[in-house]
Amino acid sequence: MDLDEISSYLNRFRASANSYLSEYEPLALIVVPIFTLFFARVIQSIFGVIFEKGLKSTVTELLMTSVKLVPGVKRYIDAEKQKVVDKLQGSGKSKRDGWRTELPKAGLGVGVIDKMKDEKLKDVSWQGKCSGTVYIAGNEQEGHFSLINEACSMFAHTNPLHLDVFQSVVRFESEVVAMTAALLGSHEKTAGGQICGNMTSGGTESILLAMKTSRDYMKSKKGIVRPEMIIPVSAHSAYDKASQYFNIKLWRVPVSLDFRADVKAIRRHINKNTILIVGSAPGFPHGIIDPIEELGELASNFGICLHVDLCLGGFVLPFARKLGYPVPPFDFSVQGVTSISVDVHKYGLAPKGTSVVLYRDHEIRKHQFVAVTEWTGGLYVSPTIAGSRPGGLIAGAWAAMMSLGLEGYLENTRQIMEASKRIEKGVREIPGLFIIGRPDMTLVAFGSDVMDIFEVNDVMSSKGWHLNALQRPNSLHICVTLQHVPVVEEFLKDLRDSVQNVKANPGPINGGLAPIYGAAGRMPDRAMVKDLLVDFMDTAC
Repeated sequence: MDLDEISSYLNRFRASANSYLSEYEPLALIVVPIFTLFFARVIQSIFGVIFEKGLKSTVTELLMTSVKLVPGVKRYIDAEKQKVVDKLQGSGKSKRDGWRTELPKAGLGVGVIDKMKDEKLKDVSWQGKCSGTVYIAGNEQEGHFSLINEACSMFAHTNPLHLDVFQSVVRFESEVVAMTAALLGSHEKTAGGQICGNMTSGGTESILLAMKTSRDYMKSKKGIVRPEMIIPVSAHSAYDKASQYFNIKLWRVPVSLDFRADVKAIRRHINKNTILIVGSAPGFPHGIIDPIEELGELASNFGICLHVDLCLGGFVLPFARKLGYPVPPFDFSVQGVTSISVDVHKYGLAPKGTSVVLYRDHEIRKHQFVAVTEWTGGLYVSPTIAGSRPGGLIAGAWAAMMSLGLEGYLENTRQIMEASKRIEKGVREIPGLFIIGRPDMTLVAFGSDVMDIFEVNDVMSSKGWHLNALQRPNSLHICVTLQHVPVVEEFLKDLRDSVQNVKANPGPINGGLAPIYGAAGRMPDRAMVKDLLVDFMDTAC
């Protein structure tokens, strides 16, 4: 077909189109396409919301939004929400009375220490009574506490950002990372010999960095620009933070009947935009290790990343295995594992604010770094979210690991594993309670089919215990630390008494939070629950 034929064809098509369109009003020809595009956009948005939140959540949220449009209803709901926030906060507003809002005119000098000691006396008694929270045995004036306090103080002024100045803490960080990696399979042949990482401020930052790094790595590897990650409902809330911070779509999938990650459910959610799947060893709610080997095989088959959350188990599982406990594969010895987060400030007995993020190789970790070349302040490169970092905490972590050594961690693990098994056995023997799944580590979760477990929690709180309240199913857990080793029998006795108390006197106790926890678990409008939590935090800090 030559140029003249093409021109003739186009002229005939134009004439035919003009003839056909001449039957319609010009205004309709303008408005209808615009309206059609607008309608298509609305439909696309609706399906996008349903895709994002699910049909049930979308319909529920739409109904609640419609209800709130009724005059007076929103005002009533806001008032009721404030009552719940006040209840959660206790006497929160009165606690803030007298809080300083300006610098003192004259500084207190060394007298500030006495002021701080007075304030410290107002903290609740936590020795042996808190789930997790404090992992070091003894009190703050002696032993391991004293050692890491001195180490932190010695290097409190240092900052590894200035690596040419504070070479000591740069070395400490490198050695903490290497020693931690060695515990988690870096010397195994299947690990590849390139395990690397950095210290962070805690498990949340370690997870955030692993997610950001996996996102950028998969973008460079596969060109994924609309990243998605898939995690079990038992995975830590830090992944929700990462989803919001780094614009990664998050899929939370149900766990299997044994409360482990459901590999088949995760498999069904994998698509062309999937960058990463997650397993925990163990999961925070129930202390159960996910099937890391199966997840590793899945990740390898699809060419995606697998992050293993070892924040809780990293300084227990390697030693528990050496002690003969049945511990399934969970670290870099598993093919497919691309990153691991592990907290040194938990069972590593380091000062609070110390964690490690590890990667299988340097090619992955390079995507963690941020380098700036156009800033007038000079060239800049930073490995973590924070620029300046407290060298004292790094030194404290190094001191903790060096002072305890392999034998120290083995003995600590023996004590807390034995204490955990005694607590698990004791809870199983209390009529009306049941254990959630089969705990693999130092965390025991329990619920009840015959009473409100949150009422039991309120009674335990009145006895000074601070346990973690869980949902789906409603339950409690205690994360066993060295603080609990001497008080196992006291805990079990108080738990038995609390159960008997609730059985004999069912119903919320005065000042208890059971009604709020229970209502939050049953409330279909999760957006309202989210609002409650945000309002609570907004008044608490």
